[in-house]
Amino acid sequence: MRLRIHHTVWPRRALILTDTPSPACPDCGGKGGHNRDYADYETGEYVGTDWEPCPCWDETRRWLLIPLPRLPRRRRTGPAPWGGG
Repeated sequence: MRLRIHHTVWPRRALILTDTPSPACPDCGGKGGHNRDYADYETGEYVGTDWEPCPCWDETRRWLLIPLPRLPRRRRTGPAPWGGG
C-alpha cells in the first residue's frame, strides 16, 4: 500500500489520505488499471471505454485527515475593477 495526501472538494473540502497504485505492478505498470474499448454487438461500431481497475490498487481506500473550512466570498466595496472609475 502506497499512501499520499490528496485535496478533494466533493462532497466537501478536505485533505484525505488515499491509496495509490503500485509502480512496480507488472499488470498495469503503475497506472492503476486498464482502459477497455467496447463496441456495439450488432453494428460493431465503437460505443465507449470502460475502466478496469488493477488488483494492486483499491481506489475506494481513503481516510479523511482534515476537513477544510469553506472560505467566505469577499465582497468588493470599492469600484468595479473593469469599470471606468
